[in-house]
Amino acid sequence: MESYSSYKDSGVEWIQKIPFSWNKSRIRMVGKLYGGLTGKKGDDFNNDDNPSNKPFVPFTNIFNNTYISKNHFQYVNIGEGEHQNRVLKYDLFFLISSESYEDLGKCSILLEDIEELYLNSFCKGYRIKDKRVNPLFLNYQLLGSLHKEMISIEGNGFTRINLRQDRLLDIPVFIPPLNEQTQIVSFLDTKTQKIDELIEKTEQKIKLLKEKRTSLINHCVTKGLNPNVEMKDSGVEWIGEIPIGWKGGKLGYYSNVYRGSGYQYLNQVDEDYEDRKERVVRISDITEFNPIWCEYQEQFENYRIQPDNILIGGTGHYFGKSIYVTKEMEGLIHSYNIIRVVIKNQYPKYVQYWLSSSKIRGQMDISVLGSGQPFIDIQGLKDLHILIPPLSKQHQIVEYLDEQTQKINSTIEKETQRIELLKEYRQSLISEVVTGKVDVRDWKE
Repeated sequence: MESYSSYKDSGVEWIQKIPFSWNKSRIRMVGKLYGGLTGKKGDDFNNDDNPSNKPFVPFTNIFNNTYISKNHFQYVNIGEGEHQNRVLKYDLFFLISSESYEDLGKCSILLEDIEELYLNSFCKGYRIKDKRVNPLFLNYQLLGSLHKEMISIEGNGFTRINLRQDRLLDIPVFIPPLNEQTQIVSFLDTKTQKIDELIEKTEQKIKLLKEKRTSLINHCVTKGLNPNVEMKDSGVEWIGEIPIGWKGGKLGYYSNVYRGSGYQYLNQVDEDYEDRKERVVRISDITEFNPIWCEYQEQFENYRIQPDNILIGGTGHYFGKSIYVTKEMEGLIHSYNIIRVVIKNQYPKYVQYWLSSSKIRGQMDISVLGSGQPFIDIQGLKDLHILIPPLSKQHQIVEYLDEQTQKINSTIEKETQRIELLKEYRQSLISEVVTGKVDVRDWKE
């Protein structure tokens, strides 16, 4: 793709030059922001009989989509006269509160004309007033990597990052002639759709690989490696037959189970903190290992992890997920929502594979406590039923699964990297086009 024939200074350092025929403006000059619902809670199961229950756009919809449609709306009770948060077709939505800078400022646009639809409190709505601006073009421009980066650096906060309204309104935008905006939208719709289709296919491949890995683990920890071995009834309906010489029992019989340090003892500090400090494993580290530093407390001595321990997420998104403690993790502290399992007289890594199987997850789902986030207590974990083959067989199974799952994991990692590259290319392509670095006026589908 070629660049434009002539450019001018944009007046913005991170954009540098824009095409000569484009104009610079700011978000506050093009349209008007409005707030989302305050103090309202969505309820998917409260949408049938009450005429006051209206659909609203949850922040998860904005987070996951470029274009908003009727899918996945939730419902909320709207009082008479509450119309200030009502959204219209072609309104843009900004995610103004998030747990990460990457998500902050994510924007989406409503493509459908829906009679009554409202906006979530973590979001800001934006209605374009300038008839010279195509809402679809502006949405693309704000999705580009350059604008996305500028929006994210305007955030502030510790546990949740918030985007100040005045800073959002001051974000510069660059407006080409209206017919050119339409051409850019058409180009990007076509190109991003093809990229999205490749991403979707790759995600489906990863899903199948994960299912293959789970199926392999399930088979090996219930049937073993020898297809010709004599079998016997396990006495457990959902397990069926197991090899002769295997036995079943509760996890608590083969292990000691401990909770981690309470959050009242966790005072996070910087790595440069001069007094004694310890690294603490939080529940989020089960999927992305990055322990934090905390000020040392005497109570920590009760919560040190050792090689061959198994750490299990006890609640929420990480419920039932587990990691195996390696030598490099020795001596770290584990926090309250992580349950530590110390295996007795068996091969711990074999038990870890059992805890990674869907056979265990099914039991956990039955044992779950609480009406909100899923939660399992110490006794519930101890009561989980596992199968124990002879120790020599445990080592053979682990050796086989280590080899086979590593091959699958390697493929998953490559496909995941491919998705990241596709997403980066998508972002870069959008930015190049919506800031005038490339000229698509002559493009034809």
